[in-house]
Amino acid sequence: MENINIKTKRKILFYIIFFLLAFLFLTGRVFFIQTFKAKEYQEMAYNQQTRDRLIAPKRGEILDRNGDIIATNESVYSISVINSQIKDAEKVAKTLSENLELDYETVLKKVNKKVALERIKTKVDKETADKIRNLNLDGVMIDEDIKRNYPNNSMASQVIGFVGKDNQGIIGLEAKYDEYLKGSKGKILTETDARGVEIKNSKQDRISPQNGYNLVTSIDITLQKYAEQTLEKAIEAKGAKRGAIILMNPQNGEIYAMANKPDFDLNKPFTINDPTLEANWDNLSSKEQNDALNKMWRNFSINDTYEPGSTFKVMTSAMGLEEGIITPDTHFNCSGGTTVAGRYIKCWRSPRSHGSQTFTQGVQNSCNPVFMEIGEKLGVEKFYSYMEKFGFKEKTGVDLPGEATGIMHKEKNVGPVELATMSFGQSFQITPLQLLRAISSVINGGYLITPHFGTQIIDENNNIIETLKYDDKKQILSEKTSEQMKKILETVVSEGTGNKTYIPGFRIGGKTATSEKLPRRSGKYIASFCSFAPAENPKVIALVLIDEPQGVYYGGQVAGPIMKELMENVLPYLGIKPEYNEKELAMEETREIITPNLINIPIDEAKKLLEEEKINYEVEGSGNIVRTQFPPSQEIINYNSKIILYTN
Repeated sequence: MENINIKTKRKILFYIIFFLLAFLFLTGRVFFIQTFKAKEYQEMAYNQQTRDRLIAPKRGEILDRNGDIIATNESVYSISVINSQIKDAEKVAKTLSENLELDYETVLKKVNKKVALERIKTKVDKETADKIRNLNLDGVMIDEDIKRNYPNNSMASQVIGFVGKDNQGIIGLEAKYDEYLKGSKGKILTETDARGVEIKNSKQDRISPQNGYNLVTSIDITLQKYAEQTLEKAIEAKGAKRGAIILMNPQNGEIYAMANKPDFDLNKPFTINDPTLEANWDNLSSKEQNDALNKMWRNFSINDTYEPGSTFKVMTSAMGLEEGIITPDTHFNCSGGTTVAGRYIKCWRSPRSHGSQTFTQGVQNSCNPVFMEIGEKLGVEKFYSYMEKFGFKEKTGVDLPGEATGIMHKEKNVGPVELATMSFGQSFQITPLQLLRAISSVINGGYLITPHFGTQIIDENNNIIETLKYDDKKQILSEKTSEQMKKILETVVSEGTGNKTYIPGFRIGGKTATSEKLPRRSGKYIASFCSFAPAENPKVIALVLIDEPQGVYYGGQVAGPIMKELMENVLPYLGIKPEYNEKELAMEETREIITPNLINIPIDEAKKLLEEEKINYEVEGSGNIVRTQFPPSQEIINYNSKIILYTN
């Protein structure tokens, strides 16, 4: 009996201890949950009892240097369904497929999907969204959305870039500055029951989206359009494969314009611009389609490399002057070519020769033997040290994704022949922007600058959020060398191979180039011209490249007239006034004209007025009324300048 009592007491004690420990554990657990996990479980409960629909933020605008819009937004809508609220799935699917022009079976599959929220279509226009809203379909949600819009369509397409379906930047400035532009999404929160059905008369909470910041760029829309129109006309006239024009401030690297042709419509970035490919598009594999689109989106000015040819002689000249190997008056002799390590390398003028000439005349004549001799005196080590100083072994730092770098021999593999050909711009490749950056350093006092587009990040009220900064200017040449080179390059335009860019009253410097494409003797060339003005204090530097021109292919003859047409419009627009010498004052083409106001005048009447005044003009668009003009009215231009009339 006593043993039984002891066992009972032990069992009771065990249960008391067990329940006491259990009580302490549960009390501790409740304390832990209420103290440390309260916020987490509150959020979980809230998420279980609510349904959220995302609200797209307004993506920041991209603006030119004058505040004009390059990329903006328009309000559209997204159509979604909530399966638990749908009463007649077939009716909903039929109605949505008809109004949204979608396949019925595809829509029905989405409607029947057992998920909290299924997206049917995004970027729906207001008219269609309102039509569906007025049908009051159970389970159909219509929410605000944003669609990117590019008012200038294809303008600077490879530079600006575009966004995908999720409004995320894909290429160009849209991708580079996506973190600033994209903003953050908002939500519409709705209370639901355990089955996910919205509770009637429950309130909706709205968390507003945070709109993205605006990007201010150095682009000038007017200069960009000038560059594109000039380039497009030149490519068509020469039957060329493609081309590029870049306009930049050589003092600080701000890029005014970067035109690449062919281009594409930013509002339809997945529509191929090649008629042959477009006709056969559905027969191409996914890889072939992607390759074709990526090729169309490539920015020739920064993504591709080429042999610069004679424009590189600007750098070889600067090297020689900086090292004291030559002076502007050093004498050279051209016999039509030079033998280097047993190999005869011709001058471009061969079999004719330039004979005896000073270094300045050698630059004017673009004489290959002159530069081969300078290269030989510099030596490989010194030559390569300058290649590094000029930035040819690195990216320029431009604020665009996908920039390429130069391609050149390893220094140890460079022999006399390679050094000779490199001295006049062959046997290595660089990007057009690398070349423009290097020549800028030669004419801006010797400073290597960083080319760029972005200047400021601002909010919707134009408050400055951030002023974008770039690498400080690094001096790589002396002021003396820079001054000498500006004077020499001015004579190239006034007296040498660049004479087709000469404009009375304007002091313009520059250098032409004719680059033979690889493989050699394929008959394919790139004609180019790099020019700057005013020569004494450059405010703008420009590069024109025409890839595979048909017929005459020399840089001076092909790119020279293009550069002249460009500069005739760019220089007055930038406020650079002509200053005539006595010889120029005696020329008829120095006559000045004050542009008339032609806006809102019928196009035929405007043409007649300009023809009576013997003023050159060009009409853009197919309208009957002049909507805008360039240059604007009351501007002073030369008589041989052109007024462009826009009718759309």
